[in-house]
Amino acid sequence: MNQDLSIIALVMHASLVVQLVMALLLTVSLASWTVIFGKFIGLRRVRTDNEEFDQEFWAGRTLQELYQDAQRGEGPVSPQERIFAAGMREFMKLRERRVNDVAALLDGSRRAMRASYQREMDMIEAKLDFLGSVGSVSPYIGLFGTVWGIMHAFTGLSNLQQVTLATVAPGIAEALVATAIGLFAAIPAVLAYNRFSRDIDRIAIQMESFVEEFSNILARNATPAEPGRANVGQ
Repeated sequence: MNQDLSIIALVMHASLVVQLVMALLLTVSLASWTVIFGKFIGLRRVRTDNEEFDQEFWAGRTLQELYQDAQRGEGPVSPQERIFAAGMREFMKLRERRVNDVAALLDGSRRAMRASYQREMDMIEAKLDFLGSVGSVSPYIGLFGTVWGIMHAFTGLSNLQQVTLATVAPGIAEALVATAIGLFAAIPAVLAYNRFSRDIDRIAIQMESFVEEFSNILARNATPAEPGRANVGQ
């Protein structure tokens, strides 16, 4: 007697607990792929926007012009531009209060940029921990479904007087599908997590370098003239 051992048949004939495990893993896998595509598009947009602002920043425009553009929100506003706006805003507020100490000006501006940097990194890293959790937990959930399915299969065989491979194979195959689905959910999540972690690290290094470079520019322009009148290239 030929038995249908296709994936669909194995899922349909699995025990209720194993089916629930499979449904959970498929749902997690779908959510994982949604996060992967969203994060891929989001990180690419962050890199593009940061590069565009970086080119504009070093094109020779004044700090005041760049700050006004950032406040108006003309075009895509990059994380790096928001960091610049936070530092520039604090710098100008301190100058309006007639704070002439260069160290105090730079310290206030740097703290504002670091706070903005941390907010930007929190948004960039959003949902990355979900991929890490999916990659680490899914195989164990699938293994639980497999163990439960095998236990259920052997319990059903205990009443048979003669057990053959043909009677054991379907139950074990049904249980192993849960492990396969668990790996299907975990492997893409792990690969995406590692890739996105590297990309985010590079973005973080670039933004930290910008904070230092902009701080140096403010230091050069703090004493001789108002920051809005200074040119970036000076």
